[in-house]
Amino acid sequence: MTTTGADRDAGGVGSWWWWGRRRSAVLDVGLAVVSALECGIEGVGFADKASLPVPVGVVFGLMVGSVLLFRRRWPIAVVLVSIAVAPAEMAFLMGIVGLYSLAASEVPRRITAALAGMSTLAVFVVTMVRMRQDVAQVDQGPPDIDPSGWYVPSVALFMTLGLNAPPVLFGLYIGARRRLMESLRERADSLEQELSLLADRAEQRAQWARREERTRIAREMHDVVAHRVSLMVVHAAALQAVALKDPQKAVRNAALVGDMGRQALTELREMLGVLREDGGPVGPAAVPLAAVGRAAAAAAEAAAEDGPCLDALEALCEQSRLAGAAVELVVLGEARPYAPEVERTAYRVVQEALTNVHKHAAGAKVVVRLAHRVAEVAMQVENGPSDGAVADVGLPSGGNGLVGMKERVVRLGGVFVSGPTDAGGFKVSAVLPTGPA
Repeated sequence: MTTTGADRDAGGVGSWWWWGRRRSAVLDVGLAVVSALECGIEGVGFADKASLPVPVGVVFGLMVGSVLLFRRRWPIAVVLVSIAVAPAEMAFLMGIVGLYSLAASEVPRRITAALAGMSTLAVFVVTMVRMRQDVAQVDQGPPDIDPSGWYVPSVALFMTLGLNAPPVLFGLYIGARRRLMESLRERADSLEQELSLLADRAEQRAQWARREERTRIAREMHDVVAHRVSLMVVHAAALQAVALKDPQKAVRNAALVGDMGRQALTELREMLGVLREDGGPVGPAAVPLAAVGRAAAAAAEAAAEDGPCLDALEALCEQSRLAGAAVELVVLGEARPYAPEVERTAYRVVQEALTNVHKHAAGAKVVVRLAHRVAEVAMQVENGPSDGAVADVGLPSGGNGLVGMKERVVRLGGVFVSGPTDAGGFKVSAVLPTGPA
């Protein structure tokens, strides 16, 4: 985890006024003590020149030097104090450190430039005046030195720039470096937050993919088991009714029940085999996030390739006829191959509709229509009212059949409609887009 300036302040000595770290406070206190001692010593000379008592000059120097303690909080005030006491020839250390603190702070650059220019001018004037006095007091000075000429101003300017330019430039460098580091920390924090959000979104997408795959598998298993078992229950009821009256028909029904059970087991085994293809450890922690979508797509593709197609509709209707239902298959248009998903979805819609007929309309006449159109394929399963003479075998209903059919059709961009008919029956219609012929 990266650490921002706010975190460092919270983890440091935030109760120590404006210092963020203990060593910063110790450094400033040390500088203030040294500056106060320097100004106190220089206050002796100031008191002598100003004809003041020495203790007054010393106390004044100590007070001036201690202002350096506030260099981080109020750097402008420190520089102004150093400029104000420049004529007293004191606060040498405070002037240098104050300029550095001002340049390194967040003070606008125009204010920094103005104060640095004022400080440079004050030091230049004081230095030039002092040098003129020193040169004038030399009785045996070199004959080519003229205090009123270029020598004193040039040397004073050189000394002033040598004292003021380095702290200002170094402070500007430190301030720029500090701002760069803060910018990099903020960028790192932003990138870390973005990575965290991306990880959360990837986890959400993985959960969504797992949920979609579980829903698809549950839908497939529901279609396979519900239809096969429904037919098996219908044949078992018929077998129970004719076992004593017509033994040969009972044998045929028993064989049909066995065949349907084997078909249901085969389809379930194929579906579970798709799930076990990976062969790796089971559990969400063992599957990388990036592999979930690929695994789901691979499972869907495998299921689509091995799933039923429209050519098997006649066999599907024949199974229902053998179970005692009157099923008529009507095919309109020229048959042609479609995408595996389209054929599998169309087959499952008809299969689930026939299963619902066995559950809720025993003995009803059923018409299955399949229409091949230019850019779509349409299917409709319509049944009449239930035949009261046929005993209801009591098949349970989970209420998910119509929901599953609609999800399948809508997923492919199709249209699904279902509802009762005026004749007392029920009708299921679906249209799937297939693209241009």
